[in-house]
Amino acid sequence: MSKSVKNISIASHQDNKLSTIQKLGLTIGFIGLFIMTLALFNISFPNKTIWFTISISSILIGIIIYSRNTYLTKPAGISNNGLYHKSLTNRGVFAYMLGILLTSFYVVLYWYPSYLGFGENGSANSGIVGFFDPFSYFINGHAASQWFVYGTFYTLAILGLGYKFILKYRNNKYQLVRTISVMFFQLGFAFLIPEILSKLNPNLPYFAKDLKNMWPLNYYFFEEWHLKNMIQGGNLGMFMLIFGVAMIFIISPILTYFYGKRWYCSWVCGCGGLAETAGDPFRHLSDSSQTSWKIERWMIHSVLVFSFVTTIAVIFTFLSNNPELSFITRNQFIYGIVSFLILFTGALYYFKRKDLDADAKYTMLSLVAIIIIAIAINFFSGNQNILFIDSYALKKWYGFAIGAAFSGVIGVGFYPLLGNRVWCRFGCPMAAILGLQQRLFSKFRITTNGGQCISCGNCTTQCEMGIDVRSYAQKGENIVRSSCVGCGICAAVCPRGVLKLENGSEEGRINSNEILLGNDVNLMDLLNNK
Repeated sequence: MSKSVKNISIASHQDNKLSTIQKLGLTIGFIGLFIMTLALFNISFPNKTIWFTISISSILIGIIIYSRNTYLTKPAGISNNGLYHKSLTNRGVFAYMLGILLTSFYVVLYWYPSYLGFGENGSANSGIVGFFDPFSYFINGHAASQWFVYGTFYTLAILGLGYKFILKYRNNKYQLVRTISVMFFQLGFAFLIPEILSKLNPNLPYFAKDLKNMWPLNYYFFEEWHLKNMIQGGNLGMFMLIFGVAMIFIISPILTYFYGKRWYCSWVCGCGGLAETAGDPFRHLSDSSQTSWKIERWMIHSVLVFSFVTTIAVIFTFLSNNPELSFITRNQFIYGIVSFLILFTGALYYFKRKDLDADAKYTMLSLVAIIIIAIAINFFSGNQNILFIDSYALKKWYGFAIGAAFSGVIGVGFYPLLGNRVWCRFGCPMAAILGLQQRLFSKFRITTNGGQCISCGNCTTQCEMGIDVRSYAQKGENIVRSSCVGCGICAAVCPRGVLKLENGSEEGRINSNEILLGNDVNLMDLLNNK
């Protein structure tokens, strides 16, 4: 008879081994992934439709079984036990293996799709892309592409791991609502609706039909080929063009004013949806140091400038080459952009200068840089050579560096190493724009009750955007940060109910409290300077 004492502490990492049902769920899930792997290596299946159905069903059923046994066998409440004791969630060997695997997949997806079996130059698909052909014909009437395969995997991850997320946070109504929201928008607006519309309109030229993806996240929205295809795309194309412009200039600002950037980044966006569901186990890896914050501000605003300049360049070229398709000239376009940005920046400084923190100042500097570059484009550029650079080459560089390498390869591939919001923190131009609106023109804030804070640090640890939430809570200061996506996890993990996500009057919303804390100032230096 063993004399060893079994550790039954819920908080301990000891004896937290997988149960039989969890092992069963993982086995079923990995069987589905194994079938996908066989398809990747071009193994021929006698009936692709049946084997594809078995594979997808096995993955989803495996996730469901594993998740239910992991969370429903324990009391309701958020459990993050053992995160720093596991190789996968603490930058161990498994984390690096997963990071390399994800990064390699994105590299192949973007630049070597033939390795996945995509038939180039009209040839038939093979490999895993060919494995998805029956499903693609059923959904959109065409053979699969690498992007259809990716979209299916993306949606599958958000749905399956979104269910896991719901069980984990089932005691928090806000988490349930926003998770169901991102699952709904990914399945319907990002995946099914665009594919079905393509099937119903097979003769229309291609243009993006994802209603929730707007510029600048959809960086090619104003490119010449995309604008032409929408203009020539009949009623559907014109609707997408008008709705896309309305999303940028009307719908998005209104929603951000009332709800902050969370309406998009945490409730709608596919990038945020994947980060919240598949990336949830890695949220604690986001660096909350001051150095990381400085790098974040420089990088995201640099990308914002790059995005604006690229867009101005391609529209400038479009208006130069297609004057008959527009009611304004290229000169009028540049003057309009410059006038708008000057008025906006001037009004921003005049009315909001007292509320300008470092993030907002970086944005203002970005706008000034865009104004100067736009004027230079108008005076020193030809139809296509923008500041002596070919505009088509410029947009290709942006598509490669930002649209592919940053948002995909690094943004998702580095989940296990840098946290689940790498792209949202350091690269997303949409986040930069919405962040400025949230900081200065929004009712949203996270209120804090400093008197109840016990400085446990759960909020800072679990903040996926690397915000030192605890420092705000200790001061009783409202959290009004440009980078905050309003996920609400900080409030969910707080054991004292110190943090609350609220909408209210703009007056008194930014209430910086000059309270000196030990982590804010060196007290000896303060005394010596007196």
